[in-house]
Amino acid sequence: MPDLIPMTRSGFEKLKSELDELENVRMPEVTARVAEARGEGDLKENAEYHGARESQGMIQAKINELRDKLARASIVDMSKLPKDEVVFGCTVKVKDLKFGDTEEFTLVGAGEDDPDEGKINIVSPLAQGLVGKKVGETAEIAVPAGVNKFKILEIRFEE
Repeated sequence: MPDLIPMTRSGFEKLKSELDELENVRMPEVTARVAEARGEGDLKENAEYHGARESQGMIQAKINELRDKLARASIVDMSKLPKDEVVFGCTVKVKDLKFGDTEEFTLVGAGEDDPDEGKINIVSPLAQGLVGKKVGETAEIAVPAGVNKFKILEIRFEE
């Protein structure tokens, strides 16, 4: 059985909406571009045709990826998760023990991750290294350059 992908209801709905947009708006548009370009004659030297076909392929790949994520989605009931340890959906404040700076990460599901906003996917190595830790504990996370150590300073849940 394929691995389930944890996500919130809102993350699931966001992915569904993105899939709907791709299937019902963007794919028909690019299919029309392909048909129009095909009507211009010789396909060997028709850059518009080749560009449209490439776009069609990329959109189809994204559609396939989203369908797969939605099929493997596991909606997490946040009310049943422990509140005193790092788990899916929490925001965790950590101190990098090597550099001394503090960072905050929110552990989210597929489709909700945004590293610029501090939202990291629960299945990422960083998130997996933090899961299960409690305030005051140290998480050691293997990275290509060695091991990063983070002290857990705070765990909170935002509604």
